[in-house]
Amino acid sequence: MLTMSDENQLKISERKILRKIYGPMQNPDGTWRIKTNDELRQKMKQEDIIRFIKSQRLRWVAHVMRMENTSTTRKITEWKPYKTRPVGRSRLRWMDQVEEDLRRMKIIGWRVKIEDRQVWNRIVEQTKTHPGLQSQQKKKKKKTCQIKHLTAFRTAGVAKLIF
Repeated sequence: MLTMSDENQLKISERKILRKIYGPMQNPDGTWRIKTNDELRQKMKQEDIIRFIKSQRLRWVAHVMRMENTSTTRKITEWKPYKTRPVGRSRLRWMDQVEEDLRRMKIIGWRVKIEDRQVWNRIVEQTKTHPGLQSQQKKKKKKTCQIKHLTAFRTAGVAKLIF
């Protein structure tokens, strides 16, 4: 199971490794700097470690679902606990995360599509760059003010804003 905290740590480690691989960048003025996250993302063409993990998870679920119903691996994957769960938000199972990823990709009838390996392999490849499978971190909303009319002028070295 991949938590948001795990995803964050993986992305940090991935960027650290990519910065080592690609090395520093020289500015036009001759100074050196590290590549920004956006520059790394462009080099990787929107592929990242989280999407790769999710694609491998989909590849594995197809493998397991093609197994016979008597297979221990399939029984464990499809097993649902019969015991009541504690109060509060229920913990997600591995299969719940797989189904959520497929829902985000808008894939309907995935249990049937698994049987056709070519179709499923295309779905797995799409997973690596699908925008809906980005890290599930909550994005901070930027505070913006709506300004109808803004005039800036300098008086005695102090900038004043008139709204």
